[in-house]
Amino acid sequence: MDGNGRWAQQRALPRTSGHSAAEATVIDVIEAARSAGVEWLSLYAFSTENWRRPDEEIDFLMRLVRRVVRKHALLLHARGIRCRLLGAEDPRIPAPLARDFADLMTLTEANRGMTLTVAFDHGGRQDIVAAARSLIRAGVPADAVDQACFAAHLPVPDTPDVDLVIRTSGEQRISNFMLWQVAYAEWIFPPVLWPDFRAPHLLECLHEYRRRDRRFGGVAPQAKG
Repeated sequence: MDGNGRWAQQRALPRTSGHSAAEATVIDVIEAARSAGVEWLSLYAFSTENWRRPDEEIDFLMRLVRRVVRKHALLLHARGIRCRLLGAEDPRIPAPLARDFADLMTLTEANRGMTLTVAFDHGGRQDIVAAARSLIRAGVPADAVDQACFAAHLPVPDTPDVDLVIRTSGEQRISNFMLWQVAYAEWIFPPVLWPDFRAPHLLECLHEYRRRDRRFGGVAPQAKG
């Protein structure tokens, strides 16, 4: 979800205004994805690298995320959405926000609609290191470690591989997002800034994804005749 700062800059507003404007996009995209039949949706809300931002901006983001979680928790639950968290281990995360995340996951854990994963204080490299440490602690022999075994030790291990990554604002880089899971993901980089991104943009990306020929390193079968 990229472009909040540039959205605000274009309007001569503080960066925090861009973050506030992004709330409407988040809810619109969640609703549109659910209606389109998307079974797993992940939103990259705050990365391990985002701690390098100014303290004032980080404090604002923590308050904003808490307000959004508390405001929309019952709506997400009513929609049958199961909410998960990927990350959120840094002790700098305010305790009230951590409790709100935990309460949201408890509230929605029995839901069987779309699964919404919020990547917060998330980093793909951090997850891979965590998996390696888990394997070592479990005493798994080196020869027994294969891809399936490694994936089983990742945080939130039942998360499926990512099919499609949408990065708004035209930026074209991974930014440490779910590095293991995006190995064969399709990528789309719409130029629209995140606060302006809406359901029609998401549907356009889904349509583009369905048009792509996904071969996973193989070749298309040859027609006979």
